[in-house]
Amino acid sequence: MDYPRRIVKVGEQDVVIVKALKEKLNISLGIGNDPDLHLDLMDGNFGPKMKQAVKLFQARNVDGEGRPLKQDGEVGSLTWEALFGKGTVATSANPGDPLLQQVLKTAGGEAARRVLEVPRNSNRGPQVDTYLRCVGAPLGVAWCCAFVYYCFEEAAGTIGRTNPMVKTAGCLDHWRRAPSRGGRRMASSQAVNDPSLVKAGMIFIMDHGGGLGHTGLVEHVVGGLITTIEGNTDASKTREGGGVYRLTRKFAEINKGFIDYAGV
Repeated sequence: MDYPRRIVKVGEQDVVIVKALKEKLNISLGIGNDPDLHLDLMDGNFGPKMKQAVKLFQARNVDGEGRPLKQDGEVGSLTWEALFGKGTVATSANPGDPLLQQVLKTAGGEAARRVLEVPRNSNRGPQVDTYLRCVGAPLGVAWCCAFVYYCFEEAAGTIGRTNPMVKTAGCLDHWRRAPSRGGRRMASSQAVNDPSLVKAGMIFIMDHGGGLGHTGLVEHVVGGLITTIEGNTDASKTREGGGVYRLTRKFAEINKGFIDYAGV
């Protein structure tokens, strides 16, 4: 059964989904013959007992990257994938828009070059300075958004298209102004509920408070996980890292939302 494009939790009204989950949980947890834990397949309600079974499953299993599942008793895309398999959740690996295809190709090339700050923790370096100059920002400031803009600018020039992205080094400024350039915004809550809405080539935005943020490109999506290409980060996933990296993030980490320039 495919992921229903929403988080399944206590009070779920779709009896078919609830019964399918109960059957999987009984088998996965080995509780079919335990009267205290067994989930009644004739009962189409998602109640407290089922929530506890989901939490037990989450405690015993991991996501597609081998990381612990969140033990909240709710069945989001990561828990669904762990129960039903990888083929039951949404995937996106190739943008339909030629510009976004070229954007990801450009970003992948920068990641392959292993662009790093020089010196370390300086927000400077030959290529980092190039990103910042591309948006007209002072050298030495946070450069994650400048990196994304650089990828769009290079890609647009390569295929002879106008660059639709807002010219800015500010992540939250980009979020605010994207609609003025035709960018379509999607709130993080929409993406968490239905990961199939997020496509390769989109831009993610994170809000760290105090006007600070972080951004990068969605390279591909598998269920509740996204592979990204980001600047000014590192394996610790901070907003003040030292280079351009590919990372894997959970949708829940993207607390602001996504911007889509496909077809603009």
